[in-house]
Amino acid sequence: MKKFNFVDLIIITGVIVALFVGLFTAKHFRQTADKQIEATSQITFQVFLRGVTVTATEFPIKVKDKTFITIRNVPYTELEVIEVTSQPRKIYAPNSKLTLVNDPTQPAVFDAIITISDTAKITKDGAVVGGNKIKMGLPITLEGHSYKLNGIISDVRVSSEININNAGDNENIS
Repeated sequence: MKKFNFVDLIIITGVIVALFVGLFTAKHFRQTADKQIEATSQITFQVFLRGVTVTATEFPIKVKDKTFITIRNVPYTELEVIEVTSQPRKIYAPNSKLTLVNDPTQPAVFDAIITISDTAKITKDGAVVGGNKIKMGLPITLEGHSYKLNGIISDVRVSSEININNAGDNENIS
């Protein structure tokens, strides 16, 4: 009988380990990736855009438009805009207590919240869209025909929590 060398022992050990992993997976002692998905559900998430400079008469993103999103510098897909809320940059009035007024030094700078809808896979860790977990603070880029804006996700809601009333009422700049 031939002697076993070191490489043969590594190969035999690898095969035995692979058999144990396969056995534990088949007996449900170990979860695979497809078993972690609990459901597929409709979600909405809000993207906060800070300091957007717009000199046009209307905000470039409109309700029911499609916007192409990029999550963590990875292109994803076009999604529908459900709600747009934009306001001019505000400051406290110098002569009054706690009164906010539009900043006269930055008349074309706006802060906006864009609400977008998509279908997501729901896991124990949250919603997954395009292979990325959608959570607050995630950087995201919205892109359309006339804009490319960077923002962060400020809210995520699974369909059972969605309550959007009067969508589109605040879509104008002024």
